[in-house]
Amino acid sequence: MTLNLKNFFNPKNKMSKMGDYQVLEHINGLEISAVSADLYGDGRDDICLFYFPDGSNFAAVYTTSKVTSANINWNLKIKRHFVKALFVNTKNANAFTGRKGAQGLKEVATTLAKLLTIKSSQGPKGAKDIVKITDLLFASTGVIGEEYPHVKIKNRIPELVKKLRVEQNKFVWFKAATAIMTSDTRPKLAYEECKIGNKLIKISGIAKGSGMIAPNMATMLGFIFTDANIPSVFLKSLLKKVVSTTFNSITVDGDTSTNDMVSIFATGKANNSKIYNVLDPKLQEFEKALHRLSLNLSTQIVSDGEGAKKFITIDVIGASSVSMAKNIGFSIANSPLFKTAIAGEDPNWGRIAMAVGKSGENIIANKMKIKIGDFLVAEESSIAKDYDEEKIKEYMKWESIKIEIDLNLGSSFYTVYTCDFTHDYIDINADYRN
Repeated sequence: MTLNLKNFFNPKNKMSKMGDYQVLEHINGLEISAVSADLYGDGRDDICLFYFPDGSNFAAVYTTSKVTSANINWNLKIKRHFVKALFVNTKNANAFTGRKGAQGLKEVATTLAKLLTIKSSQGPKGAKDIVKITDLLFASTGVIGEEYPHVKIKNRIPELVKKLRVEQNKFVWFKAATAIMTSDTRPKLAYEECKIGNKLIKISGIAKGSGMIAPNMATMLGFIFTDANIPSVFLKSLLKKVVSTTFNSITVDGDTSTNDMVSIFATGKANNSKIYNVLDPKLQEFEKALHRLSLNLSTQIVSDGEGAKKFITIDVIGASSVSMAKNIGFSIANSPLFKTAIAGEDPNWGRIAMAVGKSGENIIANKMKIKIGDFLVAEESSIAKDYDEEKIKEYMKWESIKIEIDLNLGSSFYTVYTCDFTHDYIDINADYRN
């Protein structure tokens, strides 16, 4: 997949958006490279490296699937919360590959650690920094069950390390974001700024995801980088909190993957004042910025859902608990009947009512109200008195559709983001391995 990156940017405004793309800022303490190991057979970039010369605090959340890839298993064994590098490959999930997949990953890790050690000793300080394989994190995405191409990957690691760039200009970020794509149609990037005390903090992030997207992680990879100085234990608390209403509030098809991972890396180069606990008031603005960035990336994933033509927001309000609102929201969002109705621009609100009912939650039908956009379509267990199907059909032609369910049972709420099901989704997944 070849992208013309020159058209994505406005050189007069580093934070501007060109089309749907946002230019990311440089993060001190990070180096990036991406090259092709020819895993796709067409020469596209398919392996990517994020290197922290002085190390980085980090936190990560992973898939809840009971079938996990070799890289997830590797990461879960690392007990340190300070790493030197993150390596990512696409095309191959290295999942259900048994001992051969695990051994192949270890060989890649050994090669990478050795070359990064050599690079470190050649740095301006001439430091003899030994990079251990336990200093490395891994992420992969692609086809499950195919042999892990560790030899191809190992052969390209010298070039990958050689091409590490200290300055992360617009092309470096886009090169990295495209190198982690599978069935995505476009790279996903986001940038935010905030302050911790009087220090400006930068947060840059990239993600991939298009299909097999469901909560409790999905076929998504999300990598967030900041120059903030925040201990890993606090990063973990912040990330888990933010993920619950961003990356875990989206669904494309209801399928949870073997490889899902969202991680945050804090290089500490901003030299902000010390953070004493996760409730430290100095973290409030950082948390808000992290949430904005994560929601931006996660909704980009939904809008790029395989074959998607419409972005759907489902607000469930008036629930007796957040868990009730969330369960009902996903019951609607994962309903093929609902999603195909949206694709067909059919205001069939009965499918929404059906999905609420099948959630298993103790709702009271007579109290529930259903809205499509600003139009009330059902209340008191029947069609709304002022229901005007022609007006709603016009609304259904919009690319962004909003559904609201008011349960009138309490004050809790939750928002789920999803997309429609089109014929293209079937075509993409029927031909996924071809």
